[in-house]
Amino acid sequence: MRVAAVQLNSNADKARNLAAAEGLVRAAAADGAELVALPEKWNLLAAGEELAAGAEPLDGPSLTAARGWARTLGIHLLAGSISERAGEGEKPFNASVLIGPDGEDLAVYRKIHMFDVDAGGVAYRESAHEQPGSDIVTAPVGDLTAGLTICYDLRFPELHRILAVRGARLITVPAAFTSATGRDHWAVLLRARAIENAVFVLAPGQVGKAPPHFDSYGRSMVIDPWGVVLATAPDEECFVAADLDLAAQERVRASLPALANRRPEVYA
Repeated sequence: MRVAAVQLNSNADKARNLAAAEGLVRAAAADGAELVALPEKWNLLAAGEELAAGAEPLDGPSLTAARGWARTLGIHLLAGSISERAGEGEKPFNASVLIGPDGEDLAVYRKIHMFDVDAGGVAYRESAHEQPGSDIVTAPVGDLTAGLTICYDLRFPELHRILAVRGARLITVPAAFTSATGRDHWAVLLRARAIENAVFVLAPGQVGKAPPHFDSYGRSMVIDPWGVVLATAPDEECFVAADLDLAAQERVRASLPALANRRPEVYA
């Protein structure tokens, strides 16, 4: 299976972001990608209040457009994440939607871990404007099972292990990883999650600056189950693609059967 990670420099201009996303999704599909993944907050990256104001339901214009691209191009499309409108008076969710080649939703994952940190001199309080999800989500993508995560989830290995135990052979990590943390942690954590679970990792990211204080690391990646980086994006809006060798993954899992050698009865 050929997969692609789309890297964007999204901002508060939804029309501009959707146009940039569509162009790169179409280019990735033309390059042969069967699964194309967009980054976190691909349709709107802005301050918390603006994100909340721009939140959309799952049948809103951004995901409706993404479903149309998937259907027209005949691809699986991971619509990175958007700020999803919740019930009246409730904070939005940070939601990732996996869309099939027929334009129908295969899965919706709502980010479990809120990014409440002080990093690079900037305070982030995701929980002030969004609420966490509580469901761990896998879904079929062709002949394999994908596990869905979003950005800060990368720092919680237990989530990724559960996804692998539930059959995931590919884990998606749409992100807007900060430049301050990304320089030291992004590639290390992505490779660790791939190696310890013998999974492919597809990690599309935001890149560059966006008001009011976003500075995203980029370096979108595709990583194999041995931890080898198959593709890395340069510091610009673009896509990168790689072919997933599923037979090689089987060999890795046979030679280093870490999942089979688990002893969960002692972990509690």
